[in-house]
Amino acid sequence: MTDSQIIELYFNRDESAISQSDVHYGAYCRKISMNILHSRQDCEECVNDTWHRAWNSIPPTKPSSLAAFFGKIVRNLSISRYRKNKSAKRFDGIELLLSDFDDCIPSNESVVQTIESKMLAEIINDWLAKLDKTDRVLFVRRYWFGESVKSLRRNPGAHKTKSRRLC
Repeated sequence: MTDSQIIELYFNRDESAISQSDVHYGAYCRKISMNILHSRQDCEECVNDTWHRAWNSIPPTKPSSLAAFFGKIVRNLSISRYRKNKSAKRFDGIELLLSDFDDCIPSNESVVQTIESKMLAEIINDWLAKLDKTDRVLFVRRYWFGESVKSLRRNPGAHKTKSRRLC
């Protein structure tokens, strides 16, 4: 089933959209969530919440890329869950990943900070465009998928897939 067919199921309010989303993107979403949470139960809850958020968002939203759409939702839900768990002092690990950007990404939303954030995004995009494909993929694997440096070192070409390009 294609992305456009899955989106059409959502627009028709056909509940099989959720099962098709899980068939096509479940493993992808679970991988992102597990890299952040390291808990199968929390991961499953975030993935299920992803399908619920997608159901409530489509329509009116019509994503151009379901992978990016679902990835963003599950990543944000997982980070929120991680922060909640962290405040309960149950988990450790992702703070290093998130702290890499502490000094360069503004945290409060003001006009100046929004502009700075957009400028930073442009700088990062320009920098990424100058890298070779392997380095871009490693960057995305580290900072989008949340893979550990140890995992990247051990398996630098592991994220090569036929159906989805990372960069």
